[in-house]
Amino acid sequence: MLTRDDLEALIRNGHVDTVLMVFPDLQGRLVGKRTTGRFFLQSVADAGTENCDYLIACDMDNNPVPGYRFTSYEQGYGDMLAKADWNTVRLIPWVEKTAMIMCDLLDVDSGKLVEVAPRSILQAQVDAAAEMGFLPMVASEIEFFLFKDTYDEAHAKGYRGLEPHSPWVEDYHILQTTKDEYILGAIRRGLEAAGVPVEFSKGEAGKGQHEINLDYTTAVEMADRNSVYKLAAKEIAHFNGRSITFMAKPDFNDTGSSCHIHSSLWTMDGETAVFYDHDGPHGMSETFQHYVAGQIATAREFSLLWAPTINSYKRFQLGSWAPTGVGWGIDNRTLGFRKVGHGKGTRVECRIPGSDANSYFAFAGTLAGGLYGIKNKLPLGEAFSGNGYSAPDIPRIPWNIVDAIELWENSTIAKESFGEDVHHHILTMAQAEWEAFNHSVTDWELRRYWERI
Repeated sequence: MLTRDDLEALIRNGHVDTVLMVFPDLQGRLVGKRTTGRFFLQSVADAGTENCDYLIACDMDNNPVPGYRFTSYEQGYGDMLAKADWNTVRLIPWVEKTAMIMCDLLDVDSGKLVEVAPRSILQAQVDAAAEMGFLPMVASEIEFFLFKDTYDEAHAKGYRGLEPHSPWVEDYHILQTTKDEYILGAIRRGLEAAGVPVEFSKGEAGKGQHEINLDYTTAVEMADRNSVYKLAAKEIAHFNGRSITFMAKPDFNDTGSSCHIHSSLWTMDGETAVFYDHDGPHGMSETFQHYVAGQIATAREFSLLWAPTINSYKRFQLGSWAPTGVGWGIDNRTLGFRKVGHGKGTRVECRIPGSDANSYFAFAGTLAGGLYGIKNKLPLGEAFSGNGYSAPDIPRIPWNIVDAIELWENSTIAKESFGEDVHHHILTMAQAEWEAFNHSVTDWELRRYWERI
């Protein structure tokens, strides 16, 4: 990571000539502007950049979506100000002479944070934790599929008949991952050089599927790292004539891709983990038990934050390594929540989110649920042992986005945790996703009905 002074020196000596001023949109994609180094120093470093506010009120295709309170055609789709967060300056070594800065979005008139911006939504939950005396720490494991086709070739094929980079499941397989190393190694090295520390990469349980694990850190920084990671993986694949997808379920007959979230709470100085208690059940403190209970209690109502697309819900299949139930267990991968770690590493893994999740929303939901459990001292039931897929007595994850929308819309906990405006913004986003799907005719419909109906 670089300081502001470091960046300014790199620009002046010619090592950097382009600065990306970026922020996440509703899908978690990084959007913003490229500015020349000269103009950055002259006009942008202090003032920021202005960007159309429709960027956090449009769909996957950048179509403006009606119904948002935040902005609309009636309000003129004005600007919002992207101001540099100087703790996030990093080089982007896979793009020549380029640096990146994450930005917070501000109202151009009042200078206040835009409440419904993804980064602001997560920061609000971090602030809520701080008011209770806690510093959240987060890590996540995001999987993806690597293909031999380029992005242009995949598009031309209609994303059908693509060739996975491996012809077989390569879970933990060293030989096959060596064949993939020209891509995976470039991603790992690029991320490390960009100030995104990598623990390891490994083959996963699908054909051409991989996972990269990043070092744990504070919540907003972890979400930033995930955004850089996804962008890096796609751009490096592109430069090597390959493509990567973070779809939750690109092939129904193959495994899905997850974004497992590991979270814990620490004292505000970051020195003491508060989840471990040697004398507690399974080494769990009372705070930890309430935290997990809160996540379980809110999991169904918060599912939109972890599964935001139509495709997300295809991932929740029996025996698929993606959970279908929201119970918890000790190191049990068949459940929505898994207690893992020892000592200060004691934490809970939420296995519900897919790789298509917006990390800012997913982490916000994780923290909000846990804090709700602590505030209300929710009791944690006994750990489940056995196969969570066949457990008859645990709640089930919504199996489609329609049910998830209804749960979120009627959730008093969501309104209480996020506020009315954020609740409405996420509801509108999900409703737009469902409406977009209903304005299409799928390949499945054509194959089923075109000739035979």
